[in-house]
Amino acid sequence: MIEIKVPTVGESISEVTLLKWTKKDGEYVERDEVIAELESEKATFEVNAEQAGVLKTVAKEGDTIEIGGVLANIDETAAKPAGDGAAKAAEQPAAAPAEAPAPAAAAAEAKAVGKGIIEMKVPTVGESISEVTILKWVKKAGDLVSRDEVIAELESEKATFELNAEEAGQLEPVGNEGDVIKIGDVIAKINTDVAVPAGGAKAAEAKPAAAPAAQPAKTTAAAPASDVKATPVASAIIADKKVNPADITPSGFGGKIVKQDVLEALNNPGKKAFAGQELGSRNTRVEKMSNLRKTISRRLVESKNTTAMLTTFNEVDMTRIMEVRKIYKDKFKEQHGVNLGFMSFFSKACAIALSEWPAVNAYIDGDQLVYHDYADISIAVSTPRGLTVPVIRNVESLSMAGIEKKVIELAGKARDNKLTMDELQGGTFTITNGGVFGSLLSTPIINLPQSAILGMHKIQERPMAINGQVVIRPMMYIALSYDHRIIDGRESVSFLVRVKELLENPELLLIGKDPVKSLLEL
Repeated sequence: MIEIKVPTVGESISEVTLLKWTKKDGEYVERDEVIAELESEKATFEVNAEQAGVLKTVAKEGDTIEIGGVLANIDETAAKPAGDGAAKAAEQPAAAPAEAPAPAAAAAEAKAVGKGIIEMKVPTVGESISEVTILKWVKKAGDLVSRDEVIAELESEKATFELNAEEAGQLEPVGNEGDVIKIGDVIAKINTDVAVPAGGAKAAEAKPAAAPAAQPAKTTAAAPASDVKATPVASAIIADKKVNPADITPSGFGGKIVKQDVLEALNNPGKKAFAGQELGSRNTRVEKMSNLRKTISRRLVESKNTTAMLTTFNEVDMTRIMEVRKIYKDKFKEQHGVNLGFMSFFSKACAIALSEWPAVNAYIDGDQLVYHDYADISIAVSTPRGLTVPVIRNVESLSMAGIEKKVIELAGKARDNKLTMDELQGGTFTITNGGVFGSLLSTPIINLPQSAILGMHKIQERPMAINGQVVIRPMMYIALSYDHRIIDGRESVSFLVRVKELLENPELLLIGKDPVKSLLEL
């Protein structure tokens, strides 16, 4: 019997909620098969079976479980039910005749737009953006596409986005992956005279399965970094331990990296050569810098060179916030449908402090100072293609539940490359959380044209002197980088001290209100 435990999903995340069991208690599951869906305060993710066997669930749907807590057990000694695979295989031939329409019927359902060949041009994605890069063709030359179906992924200097087919028909790409194309240039053509079945392009792709070819010998080479496939548990460990996927030999179904593969790589460093090369080799490789990475590089250098940047530090005792979250997490989740995370406390504290120290919420425009009577806080989100900073508008007016919902929404859009230009522009202050990657202390760089940025870090238990006694407390270093041209030392230090005070005494966020009722309503 093996235990399936809640994996580590981030340094600052201590618990998750069981959303759904995708496999039932007593059901036989295969290795790497998805058995449950979990939700943390930042995202949802799947849990896979670590071994094949009979599932014995421990937690119930809706339960909140600590990281490392047992979700289920799997009896790997249990035999696979006889005829399980044969029964599924038998279902396919029986269903095929019903699903495959007669040739005459299929022809009757086929339809064409009949507009001839239309040209698709690169759309306008922002006032200052003049070109984009083709990241990937989702559909290939000659594929049938339905109207509004995603055909390509493009990248501008600020974000990535999808390109949808303007009409149904046969696709004829004009550019290649990696090409840089000007706004307004032709990127593809669609022959609308080619019939697309009424069921859509996907129906046209559904063809009888060909006779299976001889299976190639299983390879033990690691998948290329761009094609890495891993289970959610393995992905979390890879991100947490900073393991190079190229150093891992996958053993899961279809070449997928599983938890044991990552642990094997960690326990045997150097067994596989760096980046898949032989030990002692001196190979180099050159990759084209993406528009997004070029923009990040340019703006970081610009920020360092054009601001009088200085960083001040403090530390926060997270005891009270962690107690509040533990007491009210269930009621908060029940009432609002989201977890009570750290970001809502930090955002609220910063919004209050910004109102008291307006210079921290301002920026320099030529020879003028622009102040803001609202707090539009940018939240730094790391994505596979680079750093993005979507904006939460009017944080001072949002409830804590509203902040948490917005954080989840923007983080999800960032991961899926769905952020709009409006969601990436106009912030007045930025919060970045290096603690999710394990950072204990850092000096964040100002996000222009803003004048200040707050850095959160890893929560670390440390011995502290409290009332003459040494006690262990969960501490977090916080850092404020600021432009000394507009923010004086007194203002920066006072701002950070105020944030510390609000975080260590979260009831101050509820002055004049009933704490229990107010926290649930915030």
